[in-house]
Order: sequence, then C-alpha cells, then structure tokens
Amino acid sequence: MEVKNAVMPTSEQMKGFFEGDHGKSISMINLLKFREKADYPADHELHGKDMTGAEAYDIYGEEVSKLLDELGGELRFSGDVKRLVLGEIGELWDKVAIASYPNRQAMVGMMMSDGYRAIEAHRNAGLAGQLNIETVETEF
Repeated sequence: MEVKNAVMPTSEQMKGFFEGDHGKSISMINLLKFREKADYPADHELHGKDMTGAEAYDIYGEEVSKLLDELGGELRFSGDVKRLVLGEIGELWDKVAIASYPNRQAMVGMMMSDGYRAIEAHRNAGLAGQLNIETVETEF
C-alpha cells in the first residue's frame, strides 16, 4: 500500500466528494503531518515568525472548531500520535483529529466561507501533508 500525504485534494478527489452526496452526517478522520517550521506566504503577518508547523496548525484548529460549531458539526477528537501498535509505515503522522459534519454540503459550505478563508493560511503554513478520510457511521 502506497501512502501519500497531501495538503490539497486532487481534482478527481474533489469531483468524487461532490458526486453522489448521500445526505448523511460524515466524520472526517484527519491524519496530520506538520512542517518543522511554519511556512506562511511572504505577505502574511506571521511570515518570518519563529513558529513550528504544529503551532501554526493549532491557530487553525482553534478557529475551525468555532466554524464547526456554527454549522452544527463538532471536533470529536484530537490527539498526538505516540507510536504505531500494528502494521508498518515509513513515517508516522503527528496528530489525529476527527471532525463531524451534518453532511458533505455543510463541510463544503464551511470550506467556501469567508471565515474559513480567513484561517486557511494557518492550515497551509503548518501542514506538510495529511490524509483525510470520509466516514459514515454504521451499526454493528
């Protein structure tokens, strides 16, 4: 199995996200890998500040939690990765976060909002890459 972290989805992934919306609530599992040092654009007020990628992402995390609350979603879990218990992978992620949304449309609406655009620079400055996995709750 090949694993590739990314910061932005491919056009094919975005197309799939918009097609066949089932209308059910979703939880997004985020496997996050941070940059050693935050990398803000030259015109950003935090450009050149001595910050880690994790610190930049924490700014994003605090603000995106507020946006999630506004749309009826929630940050369900956030935790630091400590070790791999089963399996093998070349490099572990730094953090896992699980965010729930009422449906895909709510997530898309949040990502297109002015509030999200205002904080997105912190996400991009902090992340080296991530995996973002959509899940729908099922019964056992």
